[in-house]
Amino acid sequence: MHTEKPAEEPALVDLSRAFIHWVLGFLICVLPGPISAMSKSAEIVIPLNNWASQRVLSHAVGDMVKRYGFAVSYRDMPARDQWGALQKGLIHFQIEIWQQSMAGSFNRMLDNQYIVDLGMHDAMVREEWWYPDYVAALCPGLPDWKALNACASLFSAKPEEAKGTFYTIDWDYQDADLIRALGLNFTIERLSNEAELWQKLEQASERNQPIVLINWTPNWTDFYRPGQFVEFPAYEKACETEAGWGINRNLINDCGNPQQGWLRKAGWPGLEQTYPCIYNLLKKVNFSQNMIADASALSIIEGHTELQAAQLWQTKYAPEIAHWLDPACLN
Repeated sequence: MHTEKPAEEPALVDLSRAFIHWVLGFLICVLPGPISAMSKSAEIVIPLNNWASQRVLSHAVGDMVKRYGFAVSYRDMPARDQWGALQKGLIHFQIEIWQQSMAGSFNRMLDNQYIVDLGMHDAMVREEWWYPDYVAALCPGLPDWKALNACASLFSAKPEEAKGTFYTIDWDYQDADLIRALGLNFTIERLSNEAELWQKLEQASERNQPIVLINWTPNWTDFYRPGQFVEFPAYEKACETEAGWGINRNLINDCGNPQQGWLRKAGWPGLEQTYPCIYNLLKKVNFSQNMIADASALSIIEGHTELQAAQLWQTKYAPEIAHWLDPACLN
């Protein structure tokens, strides 16, 4: 999904950590007996990206890993920085990989065997331009994308401007390409983080002001802020690579994003061999739409800290978690 600065760490520490993981992977191959005790002396590192559900659910899964007797730490990093860290074993797994924003990097890393695929969640995802329900009455023709130009001035950040404003964060959905290819009379305003995005939404809603912004599902808005995604020309893979495919015969990306995208998990290539209990746990972890939306809502709507939200989430979904945990691996 989905701008936070990664925690800086001396290169020597990174190299030491990577060396430790290499040694553990080597020993598990050559030693005759189990090395579970040795493995548990190492620290499992989980990335925290810049959207609420990923952060809350990473803490929740981290708590499950702790129940297996492992030490766990967390590392703030934007999603774009996680791939090399996964390859090197500086972080060990990622539990929310969204198709539209991450499929390119995920598939390249997987093809080169730099990461392992830990499976797909039941939840289907969408990342797209979105507006709250009240906007439909102010801009007739929505959710059809063609209505946007007719109402562009209503979406302007400044009253004197004719161009509408689309609000997003630092995630790259080729929105600039979309605007050019479909001739949308819109500019892009990139906000610093998710909190600023929801603040813009709240301010517009209080004034009944039209607004269009990046949103995704599952998310807290599914429960607490009814709205609609803009319906652009239907997505096909050729839209991203063949200029002659769609409405604009000269430019690519003249279509929307996948409406039923996948949500996957990925891990460090040495995970199964070095930490089989954790590997098998992650293969079983399976989020539904409501699980992800609840995680987001506990943080953003109910105002809990990420740690509190993770605890509340685990209490609510304890029966599901019980099926994921292997009694033989519990500490």
